Amino acid sequence: MFIATTVLSVLLAAAVLGSGGAKLAAAKQSLEIRDRLGVGAGLWRGIGVLEVAAAVGLVVGLAVPVLGIAAAAGLVLLLIGAIATHARSHDLSHAAPAVGLVLLTIAAAITRLASS
Repeated sequence: MFIATTVLSVLLAAAVLGSGGAKLAAAKQSLEIRDRLGVGAGLWRGIGVLEVAAAVGLVVGLAVPVLGIAAAAGLVLLLIGAIATHARSHDLSHAAPAVGLVLLTIAAAITRLASS
C-alpha cells in the first residue's frame, strides 16, 4: 500500500507544484485562467502559495504521515473551492482537472491512512 501512496503523492505533488508555480510566476496561461474566473491577483497568488505548500506537505508526508494526511485534506478543500469558482463563473467545462485531482487526492489520503 505504501507504493500506491508514494506514487499518488508524488504525482499529485508534481501537478499542484506546477499549478502553484505557474500562479506565482504569473505565467500567461495562468493569468488568462485567473481573468476568465474573475479572481483577484492577490487571491490568485495566495492560492499558488497554498498549492506549493500542499505539494511540499504531500512529499514530506511520506515520512511524516500526519502531515501528508493534513496536506491532502487541505488540498481537497482548495480543489473544492476551485470547482466552486468554475461553477460560479459558468465555466464548468474547465473544471475537469480539479475534479480529477480531488479524486486522486482523496485516494492518496485513503492509501496513506491504510498504510499508517
